[in-house]
Amino acid sequence: MNDHALRVLEFDKILTRIARYASFEPGKARVLAWRPTHDLGEARLWMQETEEARALLSQQPDLHLGGVYDLSAHLAQAERGGVLAPNELLQVKSTVLRARKLRQILLANAKTAPALGEWGERLQDLEHVAAAIGRVISERGEVMDSASPRLASLRAEIRTLQDRSYDRIQRIARHPDNAPYLQEAIVTQRRGRYVLPVRAEFKGKIPGIVHDQSGSGATLFIEPFSVVAWNNALSQRQAEEEEEVNRILRELTELVADEALYLHITLDALAGLDLILARAKYADDIHGNAPELLGFHRTPEFKPKQHPGVILELRQARHPLLDPATVVPIDFHFGDDFFIIVITGPNTGGKTVSLKTAGLLALMAQAGIPIPAAPGSRLTLFEGVYADIGDEQSIEQNLSTFSSHMTNIIRILEEATPHSLVLLDELGAGTDPEEGSALARALLQHLRDHGIPAAATTHYSEVKLFAHATPGITNASVEFDLETLSPTYELTIGLPGRSNALLIARRLGLPSPIVNLAESYIRPESLTADALLTEIREARDAARRTLKRLEDRERILQAKEAELKEQLAAIEEARRAVLNEARREAQAELEALREAIRRVRSRLGKGGARPHDRFLQEAEKAIKARQEGEKTLSERVASAPEGIPGPPRPGDIVWIETLYSTGEVEDVWEEDEEAEVRVGSFRVVLPFDQFQIRERSQTKLETTAGRSFIRSAESPGMELDLRGMRVDEALDALDDYIDRAYLAELPWVRVIHGKGTGALRKVVRDYLRNHPVVSRYRAGDEGEGGDGVTIAYFVGGEV
Repeated sequence: MNDHALRVLEFDKILTRIARYASFEPGKARVLAWRPTHDLGEARLWMQETEEARALLSQQPDLHLGGVYDLSAHLAQAERGGVLAPNELLQVKSTVLRARKLRQILLANAKTAPALGEWGERLQDLEHVAAAIGRVISERGEVMDSASPRLASLRAEIRTLQDRSYDRIQRIARHPDNAPYLQEAIVTQRRGRYVLPVRAEFKGKIPGIVHDQSGSGATLFIEPFSVVAWNNALSQRQAEEEEEVNRILRELTELVADEALYLHITLDALAGLDLILARAKYADDIHGNAPELLGFHRTPEFKPKQHPGVILELRQARHPLLDPATVVPIDFHFGDDFFIIVITGPNTGGKTVSLKTAGLLALMAQAGIPIPAAPGSRLTLFEGVYADIGDEQSIEQNLSTFSSHMTNIIRILEEATPHSLVLLDELGAGTDPEEGSALARALLQHLRDHGIPAAATTHYSEVKLFAHATPGITNASVEFDLETLSPTYELTIGLPGRSNALLIARRLGLPSPIVNLAESYIRPESLTADALLTEIREARDAARRTLKRLEDRERILQAKEAELKEQLAAIEEARRAVLNEARREAQAELEALREAIRRVRSRLGKGGARPHDRFLQEAEKAIKARQEGEKTLSERVASAPEGIPGPPRPGDIVWIETLYSTGEVEDVWEEDEEAEVRVGSFRVVLPFDQFQIRERSQTKLETTAGRSFIRSAESPGMELDLRGMRVDEALDALDDYIDRAYLAELPWVRVIHGKGTGALRKVVRDYLRNHPVVSRYRAGDEGEGGDGVTIAYFVGGEV
């Protein structure tokens, strides 16, 4: 890629910003050395890596390179045979552990992030190196006593010798006879040996070795002869300790050297991952989107014949180095019938920024960096991007601005191909307007004839006319607001810029005679062209306003449609929940009835028909009716052509359209025109106009959490008196009574068994405890008969 273009398009500034997100020096260096590629497969892979990293960063907070160090110098020292210090070995350990964690994360997510999974494979699992270092060196960077048995023994001896030596010299310091000779009764150290601060004039009073003196010379630091032997032994052990520590560190360093190749591979992979994560974080920062990357492919749609098949479509593109709060997005694209764009418009109007935006975003995309443009942007990969932008006057080469531009353009023409992108700012400027205009047209003709994609800015009207008349070239313009006399920075492709000099002069107050005189000097065809451009722009602006109104209306409709879809989805979910709950409760109820029937049959045995048979038959009919009712209810409701007229009554079966479900009327408030409707286990209050009556309450069907069968059984009453019966008689009577009471849908019953010996009470309560249709029971209260009575509640009978 052309280094001059990278510089003038400020690609290096993009890299500098990305480098801020790098975690360690090798990664930062990798970022700053990054360059775009023209290989389509490579560019797509880079973009895939970036997008996978963006997705994974949002899901994995542990995806980072914190704790990674640049081990290059450490590895070089280890490979030379040097010894690494404890803190350097800790950096090796930290880097190895972080690499291992990253490897685990990337491999675990390899299915959804396959490109990053390959980077995980490159990270070597060197946990044994980290473990070896961790067994020897503490987190404070100290070699631990447990590093070797000899080190533990030496340090134990050192502590003993230190204590004994210190105790001996401490006794000397505290002895009353020595107080006059000491500056202070303290023990200190010099050169690793215990000494006393003795006044210089009493040097001979405490015999020993002078190791140091104070700055004034008034104090001598003396090691008494009585502790010299202890200190010598201590120094000897300390030297042996240092030698043992050095031996241990050398062993660890040799382990690092043995794994140096894999550590280098891991460091290289970490630097690559740092680059990818930095690209991902920067892309999030600029709200970038990955464009579609394409290869050059010419099809019959492209005209003229010189068209190289280039695609460059940037939607709502923003220059990434400009303030996103103020930058005006542009739409920049080549068409099927043009591959060269000539941009005209006022100075400071955004022409150069448009050029730079197109070129810089192309470079970013080819470097795997998502671009600040709307989704749907796409571009072919250019083999080279060339730019001649800005005032590049060369003082060193004694070249004028025009000569400098020509030097760059000559080099560009020598290197550019149909698979390149050429960007030329102020084409033909810096010289005589007539010659500059002619030169600009000739250069554009050359680029067009050789099929080289390009974009150029100019002030020359002749160049605009040339672009309009030449196939393969089109005009574009940056807009200017005549009301505010300022540029809008909007880029319009397909229309040339118009001359605003006289209009601006008139608005600013230049006397009309002067402006009129100036207009008389302009060729009539130029004035006609400007008037035509004005009409075209006004028509375009009107069309834009209409389009915006339509788009706003469409957005409102889409929002309403989405809201309705959400409401319908919620209603459907509620409907299904109601139906599922009702089905579950009905099934549980049927199972309870079947269990009750099985219990009764088991008690009846093989004897003849008894009164129980009638209730068994009623129960079986109820079960069958419920099954048939559940099967056909929705069909019957759906088949009803319309609702039954008239106000609802309790027990009516109604259809609730908003819930797409049936329900049963529980209560009615005719004055308010509202009814309470039970749907499954739910009760809702609805206006009359929100449901239709599908069945009148003749044979009452329940679709609630309670029982669901035809109310055909007669009520046996709310009370059963068992007093005076034998236990077996009472049990038969109770069994029969409970079945009949449940079929009659009584919510609860009162069983009188008396107090007596308590035997009958125990049998009754044992029976009720295990009965499938009894939810609970309790002893009667004082006003209900006390412990001589048991109150039993049925399943579904309590609200």
